[in-house]
Amino acid sequence: MNKLRRSLPSMNGLFTFEAAARCGNFSKAANELNVTPAAVSRMIARLEEHLDTALFSRQPGGVGLTEPGRILFDAIARGFSGIENALREIEDRRIGIQTVSLSVSTGFITHWMMPRMAEFKKQFPTVDLRFQLVMGALAGPVNDVDLGMRFVNGSDERHEAVFVMPEILVPICSPAYRESHGPDGNDMKRSPDITINLSDAQPNWSSLFSPANEGDAINSMIFSDYAIVVQAALLGQGVALGWLNVVAHWLRTKALVPAREHLMTTGRQCHLVRLRDKPARAIVTQVRDWMIAELNSDIVAVDALYPTLGLDPRSWSKTE
Repeated sequence: MNKLRRSLPSMNGLFTFEAAARCGNFSKAANELNVTPAAVSRMIARLEEHLDTALFSRQPGGVGLTEPGRILFDAIARGFSGIENALREIEDRRIGIQTVSLSVSTGFITHWMMPRMAEFKKQFPTVDLRFQLVMGALAGPVNDVDLGMRFVNGSDERHEAVFVMPEILVPICSPAYRESHGPDGNDMKRSPDITINLSDAQPNWSSLFSPANEGDAINSMIFSDYAIVVQAALLGQGVALGWLNVVAHWLRTKALVPAREHLMTTGRQCHLVRLRDKPARAIVTQVRDWMIAELNSDIVAVDALYPTLGLDPRSWSKTE
């Protein structure tokens, strides 16, 4: 331990390095730390001199980590995260509140979580939820949260992933919009007159709206925030691509309906993911299991309402 202490650089150096590595830019790190870019550069130079190795490769418009820099950053990020979690748990115990942080899409929080917040508070009266929101495609690290909803293949060396459901896409619209296209939405078997889409949506979903080889023109509204895509569909503005993990609540309550009795299973899987380095707090596990149970309940109800969709949720555990 004494040898380790002698080899450690100053804490200021480690804080500065972490900010610069995370931001990828000395100027942005300086703004975050409320110092000058020159001060950040000097501190990094001292740290590199102390370790006798280059931690950054200087690039136009920013900096990149060298291999030793990446090794150090990964270790520091885990250490800072552990300290932050410990301090938060101490504070939570002091005030009698437990904090759980989630990284989810704006669509999920708006259209699935918010409608059941009253029920969540009944189940977890002492839990304070905090959200890291993703506007577009659901991606990104989960370093700073307890749980992240991500489409991944499963667990890996750094992450524990618990299966939620397959990625399933359904064309959705309001009941009134469907009715306006015929008693059973028959006109939409050709194509809807307006589609609402996410600007960076993946995969290609065009076949959900019109049969193959049919060239009908489709008017589109494109948004970068999926929460607005679903809201537009709720307001009867057209047909949207519905990620089932987001729109299951509205399908269950019939505020939205399938525009066509057809779905697309992409092959990707939705998981709730956490860093293995984070302490496995019991409350995080309880919130995770509640979310999965509630989603499963929605899917079973949607399957009963629309059996011709062929959801078959009983078979999903086989794909975990």
